[in-house]
Amino acid sequence: MDNLSVEQVEAFRAGCLGSALVAEDPGYDDARRIHNGLIDKHPAIIARCGGPADVAAAVRLGRHTGLEISVRGGGHNVAGKAVTEGGVMIDLAPMKQVRVDPDAHTITAEGGVTWGELNEAAHVHGLATTGGVISTTGIAGLTLGGGIGWIMGRYGLAIDNLISAQIVLASGEIVTVSGDQDPDLFWAIRGGGGNFGVATELTYRAHALPSVLGGAVIHPLPAAIELLGFYREFTATLPDDLTAFAAFRHAPDGSGMKLCAVALCHVGPDESQAEADIEAVRAFGPPVMDLVQRMPYPVVNTLVDDAFPRGTFNYWKSAFLTDLSESAVAILTDAFQNSPTTMCALIIENFHGAATRVSPTATAFPHRQPGYNCIIISQWADAADTVAGTQWARDTFDALRPHMADAAYVNYLDQDDAERVAAAYGPNYPRLVELKGRYDPDNTFRLNQNIVPGTRRR
Repeated sequence: MDNLSVEQVEAFRAGCLGSALVAEDPGYDDARRIHNGLIDKHPAIIARCGGPADVAAAVRLGRHTGLEISVRGGGHNVAGKAVTEGGVMIDLAPMKQVRVDPDAHTITAEGGVTWGELNEAAHVHGLATTGGVISTTGIAGLTLGGGIGWIMGRYGLAIDNLISAQIVLASGEIVTVSGDQDPDLFWAIRGGGGNFGVATELTYRAHALPSVLGGAVIHPLPAAIELLGFYREFTATLPDDLTAFAAFRHAPDGSGMKLCAVALCHVGPDESQAEADIEAVRAFGPPVMDLVQRMPYPVVNTLVDDAFPRGTFNYWKSAFLTDLSESAVAILTDAFQNSPTTMCALIIENFHGAATRVSPTATAFPHRQPGYNCIIISQWADAADTVAGTQWARDTFDALRPHMADAAYVNYLDQDDAERVAAAYGPNYPRLVELKGRYDPDNTFRLNQNIVPGTRRR
């Protein structure tokens, strides 16, 4: 605690609804660890916040002491920005309240909630909103970056369903923003990541969605080029009700068998129409497994949870593709054939429908064109595989460069991607720089995919 005295820690604890941990305290090591085992940092203090007032107090503590501030929501943070080395870690994980208004069709949740928790609370009332494809992802981080999810074709991204948010600013002020209240800040947080404050509460528009037709149709890896060619044509004419992602992953039974798949989620209420819309995927092949079935919406958000165990080592790269040509697919197939561990995967997310019928400048998130985003997921359980794991992701990324657009999804940027932040925002970057200077001129919230105040890069 070089810049933090015992007296300052005790004063913070005395006024805290939640709790505060330093290195000597039981529970400190567990609290400082995040989903990605590759990240091993030691904050001077972990503020386990019980409400927005605790968050505001922690922000003021960081500013007063000059310590770096990090913010952890409820979920993954693969890039490791949620933990500071020697600073103030603001931990929202204890803030778990979810309120559903079935009459108004809204869901309000605190910043430590995960999508699994939100989905279950909403499902009691037959409601849902767009949010993630893994249930252990935190709602706050995913939403602030944009919010890709299984139902974005029909209902748009998470930010397209965000009605309002409670934000703790760099000054320690607690504000509520919406389309009517501080619309500039509301614009910035819808895609601007954690650059503008700490989201302690978010209110979403909800949609009636008791069940979906979801699951994966799976093929052996040698079918990948033909399958992805089919997938390219299939996704060119998808109805809004149907989301289809493609994936390369290993069999979950531990055999190490390499597979390729098309994962589906159909939200339409007409079951016969839903079956008709996915019929071509089921007929292609034949597949080795067809796992598509009718299920409650929260279940579809858990289908790949097993592939992302907490504590494993993760290094991800990602990029939007200019095309999904046979050449690009061949690169992906060859890369996956040579993946260093059975936990590695490649995911292709298709953008279409409602998520693409929004102006690129309507929110800070600019990626509104139909197309594909590719995620290179390098993951391993043994620290001895770290060099091979990181190198495989970098080599695969480099091989794909001829097929990449000058664009990136901020939620998938890794710890080495500072130079790609401007590309993540495209035409919105200059406005974000100006707003960063207005709301956080000292760059208090800098441990993120950082927008530097007052600096124009394009």
